[in-house]
Parts: sequence; structure tokens; C-alpha cells
Amino acid sequence: MGHSHHGHNHGHSHSHGHHHGTGNKKALQLSFILIAAYMIIEVIGGILTNSLALLSDAGHMLSDAAALGLSYAALTFGEKKATLTKTFGYKRFEILAAFINGITLVVISLYIFWEAYHRVMDPPEVASSGMLVISSIGLVVNMAAAFILMKGDTSGNLNVRSAFLHVLGDMLGSFGAIIAALLMMFFGWNIADPIASVIVALLIIISGWRVTKDSFHILMEGTPANLDMNEIKETLLSIEHVNEVHDLHAWSITSDFPAFSCHLVVNPETNHDEVLASAKHILHEHFHIDHTTIQIDKSDSRCTDNDHCN
Repeated sequence: MGHSHHGHNHGHSHSHGHHHGTGNKKALQLSFILIAAYMIIEVIGGILTNSLALLSDAGHMLSDAAALGLSYAALTFGEKKATLTKTFGYKRFEILAAFINGITLVVISLYIFWEAYHRVMDPPEVASSGMLVISSIGLVVNMAAAFILMKGDTSGNLNVRSAFLHVLGDMLGSFGAIIAALLMMFFGWNIADPIASVIVALLIIISGWRVTKDSFHILMEGTPANLDMNEIKETLLSIEHVNEVHDLHAWSITSDFPAFSCHLVVNPETNHDEVLASAKHILHEHFHIDHTTIQIDKSDSRCTDNDHCN
């Protein structure tokens, strides 16, 4: 008979995650207030200057505010305790939020392309001086929001990164609007407005696609990008008395929480606890995996079903 051993040595990663989580929540909350408040100003400014550019940028900021609000809700949900029906808690909600954000970015960029096409065909008259003032203030607001989010965990946390990309896209949008306003003011180039928006749309669609792809990979229980399963298998096989490694699975619960399970086949007289301790140590030290479930099987009870053996 096989013996099942479960190693749950992940206290360190949780305390680390909690520290980032608090910082991320504050960053998202502050950014949300900034963006939402400025969005209202931009809508009023767009109506007063009769600027469709500012109104569409306000629409973009509305999606930013929604993205930031969604990300904040996701982190709040993620902190909820695990239950018997949700044994990992609500951590995966964070990835779902990132996925929705990514799709939103793609949809927004497609809408900008569509708008830009119509504006190239028939460039509208815009109150460029008013547009310049409002887009300049918008740039400062977005830079402040981006700076706040950068102080959070934009590299390790996919959800915060997707919110950061929303704000970055909007920052580029404001920058593009400033250049377009200047070109219209000094040269009367009304076509500058749709050209600037197309450049921004390209940047938005690239970042949106990346976030969507990364979050979809996690939702599909894909192997974390930083883990090489062949390398893990070879390293586990190098443990003394381990004859075979099969049923390897590595996945992410959320963007900074990898999990791993496998079966190790050992000689009948082997000390199982020693093998388990070695395997857990290797996974922690070399691959930074702390949430592990390892089953030790005796070589005489080796798996024979080829569908489940590697």
C-alpha cells in the first residue's frame, strides 16, 4: 500500500503575501479615488469644450475606475477565510478580476480603433486650448495613480499589475491628448487627435492581451511560467532511494501562490519521512514551492496505469 504524506510548509509565503496585500489594498483604494474624481471633472470638461476626445478619455477613465474598484474588491475577497466549501478561500477571485480587466483593455482598444477610423475620415473641430488644460491635469492625476500603484506589488501580483496597466494606458492617453492638442493649436492638424489615439490603442491592446493570457493560464491550472517540470522531476529523482516520480502537477492558486503535488516511488525498506523531508527541502530551496502534497509509494505498489504515470 502507498503512504500519503502532505507537506504544508507555507507560513513564510503567507506572511510575505499579507504584507503586500495590505500595501496593494491601500494603493488600489487611493488610485480609485483619484481616478474616479478626475473622471467626473473630465466629463464636465468634455461637455464644456465640446471635445469628443476628452469624453472618450473619460470613458477610458471610467473603465480604469471600474478596474481599480474590481481589483480592490478582489483583494478584499481574497482575504476571506477558507471554508469547507471554498478550501482555498477566495484567492482565485483575484485572477478572475485580472482576466476581466485584461478583456476590458482589449475591448477598449478596439473601440478606440473604431472611433479613430471615423475621425480620420472626418476630423472634428475641437476646443484645443481647453483640451490641453484638462489632458495636462489628467496626465498629472494618472502619474500620481501610477506612482501609488508602483509602490504596491506590480511584479508578483497579476491583479495589481492589470490595474497598473489600465492606469499606464490612461497616462499614455493623456500624453497623446496633450500632443494632439498642441498640434491642433499651432498647426490646425485635427487629424492628430485620432492618430494619437491609435498609438495609445496599440499599447493598450498589447498589455491587455498579456494580462488576459497570463490570467487565463492560471484559471486553466497551467504550470507556473517560472517552473520547469522536467527539471523538478530530475531533481526529485536524484533523491536517494527514489526510483520513480509520477503524477506531477504544478499550478497556481493565485499569481503569487504556487502549489505542487506528486507521487514518489521508493524501495520498500526506505524511511519515508527522510525522503519526504528531502523532497520538501528541495522544492522549497530550489523552486520556492511551499504548498506541497507528496505521496510516497513502495516500488511493489508502483502505478501501472499508463494514463497516470510519467
